[in-house]
Amino acid sequence: MSGSGGEMENMRVLILGGTSEASALGRMLTSAPELAPTFCLAGVTQAPVLPEVKVRIGGFGGVDGLRAYLRHNAIRAVVDATHPFAARMSHNAAMACEMQNVPLLRIERPEWKPEPGDQWVTVSDIKTAAHAIGRKPRNVFLTTGRKDLEPFREVTHHHYILRSIDRPDPTLLPQHVTLVLARPPFEVEDEIALMQHHAIDIVVTKNAGADATCAKLFAARALGLPVIMIQRPLLPPSLHAETAREALDWLQAVRHASTLRDV
Repeated sequence: MSGSGGEMENMRVLILGGTSEASALGRMLTSAPELAPTFCLAGVTQAPVLPEVKVRIGGFGGVDGLRAYLRHNAIRAVVDATHPFAARMSHNAAMACEMQNVPLLRIERPEWKPEPGDQWVTVSDIKTAAHAIGRKPRNVFLTTGRKDLEPFREVTHHHYILRSIDRPDPTLLPQHVTLVLARPPFEVEDEIALMQHHAIDIVVTKNAGADATCAKLFAARALGLPVIMIQRPLLPPSLHAETAREALDWLQAVRHASTLRDV
């Protein structure tokens, strides 16, 4: 579609955020005037770090709501840069984009892989992780987030050291818990000190694959601690990239292809 003077309009794109890759892409888009991004966050994290682009906070109301948003705002491309465990949002994005015939790219950061010296127990979901800690009372370093605590509330004989960016709802906390509020990135030396201070016996985490939070795995290896690693949920097939730079290149390629069609 042509704007005034015959020039192409900036292509409207939607960035579904919530990861460091999303933030990096948001920063890059400030230097890409040919693209008109809207950066969307679910609103789960308090005081999030926001890029200097248009921001939308809050959900869409499922597939139909997202589909309506894409249509009403003439979105020409979507980048799903949500957390690897935000399965519902990724499924909704895939369905809505397919229905609206809007190109979709998902940023999939590489998974963590066990290395020599690691003692990983890989499980399929968070409920299995809670029961895999074992019958013997343990000090558990819990880094699964503040929203998925119900399975650990049911396993009451452990003491949980729960790390979270924001303070959880007190009614959702396990019976025996120490809360550590901190925002990544974390350093290996600090992770070792934290685990030693709390006499950690075992680490429970999700395979998020982020560089900013992988230090706990190096620390666990150094201290000889077992790690219960929760596998990522299955997501619908999608074109994907690993980095924000690759996502930006894709957006520019989509715009170029759209420009050729409109000539």
